[in-house]
This record gives sequence, structure tokens and C-alpha cells, in this order.
Amino acid sequence: MSRCFRSPLISLSVLGLAVTACGDDDASDSTELSGAVTVFAAASLTESFTEMGDAFNAEHPDAEVTFNFASSSDLVTQINEGAPADVYASADQDNMTKLTEAGNNAGDPELFAKNSLEIAVEPGNPIDISELADLENPDLIVVTCAPEVPIGAYSAEVFDNADVSVEADSFEEDVKAVANKVALGEADAGIVYSTDVIAAGDTVEGVEIPDDVNVTPEYPIATTDEAPNPDGGAAFVEYVLSDAGQEKLQKYGFSAP
Repeated sequence: MSRCFRSPLISLSVLGLAVTACGDDDASDSTELSGAVTVFAAASLTESFTEMGDAFNAEHPDAEVTFNFASSSDLVTQINEGAPADVYASADQDNMTKLTEAGNNAGDPELFAKNSLEIAVEPGNPIDISELADLENPDLIVVTCAPEVPIGAYSAEVFDNADVSVEADSFEEDVKAVANKVALGEADAGIVYSTDVIAAGDTVEGVEIPDDVNVTPEYPIATTDEAPNPDGGAAFVEYVLSDAGQEKLQKYGFSAP
């Protein structure tokens, strides 16, 4: 806690000067954050943002970060329809544009991370899937997301780049649902972010997609115009962009913007 205090009226006051004495705390602590900080974030950020939230809460004990993790498309729809959020972090630029075009951002969006895509398969890769063309096999159960969900749009782009035609057997609600379906053995393969393969541990295995057909998802973040806690939201965005925040993102496989 900052130990700053304003001096009582003394002779300097006649000169119109305010005298402040402070302890050793730095200036950034002069305004204490408090209350709930609500962050709407893409599902692929679950692990990294949860760790950042814990660190942020430890630095600001009177504030508490809470998260709503879901597909970027669902989240921006919720915000644009009036759901209270201080921060929006998207897995693509298109959904962030929906926020800015509606005038529901407070500051300009800033890129904070990049990602890549992989094919998620069961551990040990029992069907021996080695490339995107293998997913054209009609006997395989392949899952992805609808095109309005970032991973769904990215998957379609990758298929086009590789000149393959893949018929998805189901469209899941977000990328975590895709990974979970593969992990549970309910699907033979799915397109996910590389970070989701890392987050899944030993429950799924990743098959790399060549760079010449892969894509590089970009993640923007912004505070919202109707933020219930604008100071808290701005501070969380600052933390995400800081060296400490970037270190946590890279720990989970994200690359720098």
C-alpha cells in the first residue's frame, strides 16, 4: 500500500504549492485498484490468462479479475448486446472489428500475441494422420468450428491454402470443444491452435501444418467503452502487454506480436 499523505497547511501553502510526502512505493501504486475486473477472452487464452489473472490479483489484492472464456464471436456479440465487460481479447481481427465498428471500444485495440494451427489427433496418432490431405478421408470423423468462430475461419483458410476439401462432421462451439472431442475419442482429428495442443498435455497429440499453408492468427485486446471498472480494465491490458504478461503467454506457446 502506498503511504502518501498530503501535508497540513504550512507556510508553503501561501505560494499555492501542495506538498506530498511518500514512502518508497513507486508512483504506479499511488492509485489503488479495487473491485471486479471482468475480462472477456477467447477460449484459447484460458490457461495463460488464468495465470495472468492470479498474478494480477496478487499485485492488486483489492481487485479481482474474473474471466468469461468462449469463442471470440460469442463474446463480441455479448458485449455489443450490453453484457458488462472491462476488457475484450479476441483470437482474430475480424471479431475485434465488430467491437470497434459498434463503437464499443474505449481505446485502440493492441496486438498482444500470435499463434499457429495444428491437427489435433489422439495420443500416439493411431490412424497415422500426417498431413491435411489425410483429413479428406470420408471414414474419418473430423471436427472444427463454424466460420464465424476464429478457429473455424482459420481452418477453412488452411484447407484452401493446401488445396484440400475437408467435410467437417460437426461444428463445435469453440476451439477447446474441438480439442476435447479429440481427447475423448469422439473425433479422429480436429484443427486447433498450437497452444491448445500444449494446453491439452498428454490428452491429444499435434501434427504440424507446414508453414507454407499455415496461417498466423493475431490476437488484439481492448478496453470497452462501457467498462464498469475502466481503471482495472486498463491496468489488466497493461499487464498483458508487459514483459511479465508476455512471458506467461510464451510459456503457453504464443509468440510475440
